[in-house]
Amino acid sequence: MSLSKINYIANRKLLVITFILLSSNVFACDICGCFMGITPYFNRNSISLLYRYRSFNGYNGQSHSLFPNGGNFFIPSNSQPHPITGHAGNAEDYELYRSLEIRGKYFINSKIEINVILPYVSNSERYNSNTSTVGGVGDVNLYAGYHIVQKLDDNFRQQLVAGAGIKLPTGKNDFKNTAGIRYSSLQQAGTGSTDGFVYLNYMVGLGKFGASLNTSYKANGTNKRDEGIANSTTSFLNIFYTQRIGKDVQLMPSAQFFYEYSGGEKYNGGKTGEHVMNNLMGGVGADIFYKNIALNAGIQKNIWEAETDHPMSAGKIYIGLTYNF
Repeated sequence: MSLSKINYIANRKLLVITFILLSSNVFACDICGCFMGITPYFNRNSISLLYRYRSFNGYNGQSHSLFPNGGNFFIPSNSQPHPITGHAGNAEDYELYRSLEIRGKYFINSKIEINVILPYVSNSERYNSNTSTVGGVGDVNLYAGYHIVQKLDDNFRQQLVAGAGIKLPTGKNDFKNTAGIRYSSLQQAGTGSTDGFVYLNYMVGLGKFGASLNTSYKANGTNKRDEGIANSTTSFLNIFYTQRIGKDVQLMPSAQFFYEYSGGEKYNGGKTGEHVMNNLMGGVGADIFYKNIALNAGIQKNIWEAETDHPMSAGKIYIGLTYNF
């Protein structure tokens, strides 16, 4: 085999792994109940560790900062596993949602892959000078994808994956404060409901440039208290560029856009009109690949948001580490 042929095969494998990991930058919004599934682009199993952070602090008169004063970016040690309440000086009101997730993917055959997400969540809320944090095991997600189109030619690549899954009510949904009062449903570690979702992911690549579009629809159930989240939709667009550095390293910067919509909370079968989500976010990401290992990171800020009762979404950050085998 010629050296040029070997280099072509190596470049193709690296690019395919890139598509795997770019499409694996999964965004789940625990507030609006929306979910976007992993849709890999090559028949390789993987295990990942992903950390997600999202802040809401767009109350009137506030700075809408991604890192509100008094809030913690990482999961605070005193959120495990019991809720805490305290004071944080003159900090502004905010809501913070964090999740540390173990993600696994396994190919049954060349067309069908199954996925699982095992999360640990930590949710914080500050209101009227009081801060509370609830931490615990979250709701497990199980889903499968079918590879409808898989075309990986010399210079042109495209992939279409369709999938469906279920979110199980494995997270605790009845955390209470020291006075015995239950925290709000949005702050709980789990939703208490069984939800289903479907998604489509389309990827197209030409030379060093490419784009991935993932869109999903989630039908949410209710818990034993007749609480729930209205059905939701999400779409995530990722536009990226590949750049090789040396023999084994590849860098892929990307521009990212994320849209989400949900009709908000439901109670006793009807919408309450609270916590409606309708916003567009944009940002940048970077993925670094070394052989079978990848480091993924990204940040998104609000671009546009419809007027709702919910505080404005300040932004989100994710950091992930993936091993493919």
